[in-house]
Parts: sequence; structure tokens; C-alpha cells
Amino acid sequence: MCMTLAGIAAPAVAQERESSYTVALNQDSFFGFYPTFSGSIPTGEKTDFTFYGIFWTKPAFGLNPTNTGDDLWTEFGVGVNFNLADGKLKVKPQIGLTNGALLSGGSVNAAGVVQGAKFADGVVPSLTVNYADEKVEAEFYAGYYAALRNRGGDAALDFLHTWTNVGYKFSDKASAGLHYELLSNTRNTYPGGSTARVYQWVGPYVQFSLPKGFYARFTGGADVESGNAGDFYKMSIGMTF
Repeated sequence: MCMTLAGIAAPAVAQERESSYTVALNQDSFFGFYPTFSGSIPTGEKTDFTFYGIFWTKPAFGLNPTNTGDDLWTEFGVGVNFNLADGKLKVKPQIGLTNGALLSGGSVNAAGVVQGAKFADGVVPSLTVNYADEKVEAEFYAGYYAALRNRGGDAALDFLHTWTNVGYKFSDKASAGLHYELLSNTRNTYPGGSTARVYQWVGPYVQFSLPKGFYARFTGGADVESGNAGDFYKMSIGMTF
């Protein structure tokens, strides 16, 4: 549930800002494969209008075992970016809508199968803070996924998704650091359901950046949440232009 380019620290920009657009391909051991896009349009001396989208492709998020594509989870949002400290610090609050059946719970037919994907399945207020200078890059993200539909009666789910990473730039083409990420189910109204932390990931990352905005980042490590087994891994590649 990520709703910036997961863990990619924005470069510091000293010259006059221009509109930008980023597309990325992402995959990790929980969310599966999810392409993303984000855009930024200057609206003032230190502010930008922003927008983003996530194509969640994991069939389980549609909650329908037949999943023909009509209930795949889809997220879109807008916000504003504040450029501070000569562009080194970027603070970006955004709000998005999810569409599908994951948060709302959809509808259940006589056979017990979830059906009836919904527009505005949930709302996602989020905050992203990036810092980047010649040697240090860092990012904080927090987003709350709250069900909008069926909250008063049928089953619904809410989630908190947050991460922090800090890294060192060895050059303008290579950096590495440490990543921490948490996903927590904070509301569960399914019969017999209960809230719980889904995972806690801790591990190193390495990132390579090339001219014209190309980048690649790989992150891996341990899931330290009690009761979980196995490790985690995630990879992002993309281009900003």
C-alpha cells in the first residue's frame, strides 16, 4: 500500500522546478507486483500539486477466487508537495481513493463468495517526507487505509502502512542504507476477526541511479513480527522525466 514510489528518495534540486512524472515497476514478497505512477506540477515558489496511482495486481486483494479483473484493487490520489530547505526537504500530504473490495468487504453471495467490487472502496490519507543532500537520503511514509463502504454493518478492514529508510550516497550513482516497514490491520469487523500486525520488515537496501532519471533499488531482510516465518524482499525500477 504504498503510495509513493516505495522507498525512493527524491534528489535535491537547486534550479527552477519543472513538472515531473515518474513511472515504476515494483514487486515484493507481500503485495506482489504493482506498477505505480506519480506526477508533480509546480503551483508556487515552494509548492507543487501532486497526483499518484497504484495498479494493485495481486488477485487476493480482489477477494474473489475467480477474479477476472473486474474487482482488482486500484488506487488513485492527489495532494500537495512543500519544497523546504532549498529543495532538500520535501513534505507531501496526499489523499487517495481505493476501488475494489478489499477494505469494504464487498458483498457475499449465497455460496459465500465475495462479489460486487466498489468505487471508493476506501480512503487513504498519507504523509511522505523526503530528505536528500549530497551524502544523505531519507524517507518517511505513513498511510492509513480506511474502509468507506459497509463500515456500519458488513465486514470491513482498515490498515496502517508505514516505513522509514535512511541511506548514504557513495556517489551520484550508488547509495545504500537501512529500511524498516510496518503493516498493521487496525480494524477488522469480519465475524470472528481480530486486529493484528501483519508484518514488520527490517533490512538493508542498495540503489543505483543513472542519467535521465533511471533508477533501480533492491531491499531485503527479516520479518521480525512475532509468529511470522521467512524473510522479505522488494524491488523497484523506474524512470523520472
